[in-house]
Amino acid sequence: MDYQTIRVTATGGVATLTLNRPEVMNALSSQMRAELLDAFRAAEKTARVIVLTGAGRAFCSGQDLGDRARIAEIDLERTLRDEYEPLLRAIMDCAVPVIAAVNGPAAGAGANLALACDVVIAAESASFIQAFTRIGLMPDAGGTYWLPRQVGFARAMGAMLFADKISARQAAEWGMIWEAVADDAFADHITARAGALATGPTVAYRGVKQALRQSSSNDLDAQLALEAQLQGACGQTRDFMEGVVAFLEKRPAAFEGR
Repeated sequence: MDYQTIRVTATGGVATLTLNRPEVMNALSSQMRAELLDAFRAAEKTARVIVLTGAGRAFCSGQDLGDRARIAEIDLERTLRDEYEPLLRAIMDCAVPVIAAVNGPAAGAGANLALACDVVIAAESASFIQAFTRIGLMPDAGGTYWLPRQVGFARAMGAMLFADKISARQAAEWGMIWEAVADDAFADHITARAGALATGPTVAYRGVKQALRQSSSNDLDAQLALEAQLQGACGQTRDFMEGVVAFLEKRPAAFEGR
């Protein structure tokens, strides 16, 4: 499908979805949210890993405040429920791993779009900012859910009240993201990371995602039961058998993703 606000490329089991409105730092318009949702749903059917990144110098500057004639007419509650929530759920519930390759500033809803992904890898020049209070709003797009779980209550509260810019290096030190990578090595590093997941045990990855995402709401008994269920499914895959044989033969496993 042809999109106007995003680019989609696919190679070697990796689908790359690129936010493509560099003239407005990839601000999220209604059209972009709809196209991104469609692209995620399509990509997870064929890809073994999805990479989300931005064109130009930014990852995403957040909600496009200029895509409506009058700001006062924006129904934020409807927009969040009807447009953001389906997109965020598509990312979090995606059947394959999702990497946010944060190539530049990620602000407001753009920062929280990245945090919804399974793994966040940022260029060292990138930054994250919960910019909402600067325009009289509170954080949304899942930020109040993810950030305190990743960095703790005190840091999440400070980041959201003061709307301070957080560097990629600081975000990595806080545990907000997986890693910060030197700019000149960023593209190759993302390719390598995505490639590693694309050749890995897809069913096992799906189990990791489901177990971790449900762990915060499960008690111990429920989590142990979920682990047993998911592990049972992994144990029926060809990849499990290949992994065991490869281990015994002292060679790298050749996973097929099933």
